[in-house]
Amino acid sequence: MASDSPAGTHKDPVTGEMISKTELKRREKQREKDAKKAEKAAVAPPQAASKPAAANEDDLNPNQYFELRARTIQKLKETQSPNPYPHKFHVTQSIASFVEEYGKEGLIAAGQKLETKSVSLSGRVHNIRSSGNKLKFYDLHGEGTQVQILANVRDADDSNEFMSTQALFRRGDIVGVTGHPSRSQKGELSISPSSMVLLAPNLHQLPSAHFGLKDQETRYRKRYLDLIMSPGTRNIFITRARVINYLRRYLDNLGFLEVETPMTSMVAGGATARPFITHHNDLDLDLYLRVAPELYLKQLTVGGLDRVYEIGRVFRNEGIDLTHNPEFTLCEFYMAYADMYDLMELTEDLLESMVKYLNGGSTIVKYHPEGKDGKELVMDFKTPWKRYDMIETLEEKTGVKFPPGDTLHTAETNKFLRDLCVKHNVDCSEPRTNARLLDKLVGDFIEPLCISPAFITGHPQVMSPLAKNHRSRPGLCERFEGFMCGKEFCNAYTELNDPFEQRLRFEEQSRQKEQGDDEAQGVDEVFVDALEHGLPPTAGWGMGIDRLIMFLTDSPNIKEVLLFPAMKPIETAANTSGKEPGPAGQL
Repeated sequence: MASDSPAGTHKDPVTGEMISKTELKRREKQREKDAKKAEKAAVAPPQAASKPAAANEDDLNPNQYFELRARTIQKLKETQSPNPYPHKFHVTQSIASFVEEYGKEGLIAAGQKLETKSVSLSGRVHNIRSSGNKLKFYDLHGEGTQVQILANVRDADDSNEFMSTQALFRRGDIVGVTGHPSRSQKGELSISPSSMVLLAPNLHQLPSAHFGLKDQETRYRKRYLDLIMSPGTRNIFITRARVINYLRRYLDNLGFLEVETPMTSMVAGGATARPFITHHNDLDLDLYLRVAPELYLKQLTVGGLDRVYEIGRVFRNEGIDLTHNPEFTLCEFYMAYADMYDLMELTEDLLESMVKYLNGGSTIVKYHPEGKDGKELVMDFKTPWKRYDMIETLEEKTGVKFPPGDTLHTAETNKFLRDLCVKHNVDCSEPRTNARLLDKLVGDFIEPLCISPAFITGHPQVMSPLAKNHRSRPGLCERFEGFMCGKEFCNAYTELNDPFEQRLRFEEQSRQKEQGDDEAQGVDEVFVDALEHGLPPTAGWGMGIDRLIMFLTDSPNIKEVLLFPAMKPIETAANTSGKEPGPAGQL
């Protein structure tokens, strides 16, 4: 009956995978061959044993290495001599603290150690170098720094145990070290261990220390491996954390209150974007993942929370490219008794001070949109920033006079914009609404002007269903967008607080949705009801954290600044049927 079992029902005793019977037989045969080779190597002449063994391991392919290493660790699990996965190792200080305390010039002479000091460190072994049978050098990495382990059998508490433990270690293993601070004969800060212990073995071959991890797909799918091998990746995410921390402190100091709003709702509102749809089983109800927290935050302002903000994930069911990911981190805040002009000054101050904080006082940031070897864009965050009026700049760049602002929503203007796009080879896919046509023109003529941070202002009302009408220019609204390196990074309005006008704008959005615009919003009755209770004059602001981090860390791809970016699943026998996601497929 066993021969009739379906594929994937036999457990590999070494790897734990569920595989077919045929694949299991193939692996068992291969393991028998490998075991015979290992036996031959074991009875080789003693004087030639150590070096060829290391060379043989280096020559193994990744699968062979894994199987050999997995077998060794499985044996240790059986014998518990030693336990390869101990419960605890007491660390007395971090590697960074050790380097700071004992790396001071003149504290330890070359070739000497501090016998009176005993410390315990832990970290991951990156490189192993031997100098005879009784002396080994390890590079121990942790917390973004490293220190050398100078492992000499003369310093060991138990020389036999010390030697057998050394034989277990491989690149990538996590180890614990107890010993004395020292310096090598060449003067390199080290720890001279009296004992070492394996804390967690690495079963896989690490990429070469010289060449590192270069394959982009592997870096994004296996971020843990990228972080192990690439100090630059770690630095990007440290900068990301510092930016979010700075933003939070800045807003807190201005009296803002941080809040959390729902991730799912029955109406996808707050931004023009195509939403993700999910299903609530108990309620038997389709829900949308939020595209923005805006409508909830403004309801809180109606309730008397005059300054509120949220930093969190939003979800937009749109394309994936160098600057877009389907889920991303957004900061939105709402400030009662302020307008767009107040927020322009606040934005300038926030980002100028943030860049100075990150750059040691400098306001200059260099960015390479095509990679480190490509063209260089130099941004200066020094205030005040340049401001471009949308319609006036388009008139200047295209050489034509635009229709009056209060007619920008009409069918006649639609024809004018279509003709203008055709004339200047500006591509706009259907539906060619007035708002989308204007957006494409801005993308071609104005956005490329914004290398250093700049504001685009004077948006038509038809492009901004949630913004208040301009106080002196009919047909326009009080809105600005922040751009740098030709890409948008923030968006802000003087908020519309008239419930009658808001309902009309929602209804216009619904009409656009019926015309086929998947990004248009519907009518949110709860939000309109909140406005009917009275929203004070308010300004609202939103910024994409991920895109800002791209510019501040010189990362040309948004995947570089997301720990786990969206990736197409790897095609496997299991997922091509559509039943299961592939490994490391975050979508």
